Amino acid sequence: MLELVPESREALAEIIRWEDPQLDEELLAMGRLARAVVPELVGMSLSTVREGVTFTLLAPNSAVAALDAAQYIDGGPCLDVVSEPGQTIETNIDDLLDEGRWTVFARSSAAAGVASSLSMSITDSQGRVTGGLNLYASTAEAFSGRHEALASALGGSAQSATTNADLGFFTLERAKQAPAVLHDRARIETAVGMLAARYRENVDSARARLLRAAQRAGIDPAVVARVLIFAHVD
Repeated sequence: MLELVPESREALAEIIRWEDPQLDEELLAMGRLARAVVPELVGMSLSTVREGVTFTLLAPNSAVAALDAAQYIDGGPCLDVVSEPGQTIETNIDDLLDEGRWTVFARSSAAAGVASSLSMSITDSQGRVTGGLNLYASTAEAFSGRHEALASALGGSAQSATTNADLGFFTLERAKQAPAVLHDRARIETAVGMLAARYRENVDSARARLLRAAQRAGIDPAVVARVLIFAHVD
């Protein structure tokens, strides 16, 4: 069973209060449907294009919470699929490591025990991209031959969710800022130093890069920092 991460539950509390009282159940239902098609599934996230917000569901004890943030730092399949309608990208992490493609995403995925991923763009009734769906699995061939089944099972629900989540998110932004930055300060500063060295930028720019990635992924910056350190990104 996939469960909402705490930050997503917090965000959904605001949406449920003001806009869509069924959105949390819709997302959990999507997780159940996806797990039925791909039993090896360990994580799923749904991102909205307009608001730049991500809702994440994880298997219990999963370590994949920061993978969306890793893409926002250095690129990844989710960013590519939302560039145009109908895009689907399946990745095998071993191949990505060999190719040196999306380095931060590939190394972070390997560190989190993810062997494959599938990213799909979500479109509205007018054919416009409204979001992206990321699926993460623990085995290399988990998504092979299952693209159509997943699109059929999740497409309509994902379209509805990204449309209903089209809000200003002002209360969410306030909720996600300062408290998270105060936690695990040493790890965050270490990760900031690593990013500054990697991108040859000053510490303030590197810190902003990490915080933006965490915010877009809807998770604590300390989680992103721990994954980057563990993956030895330099």
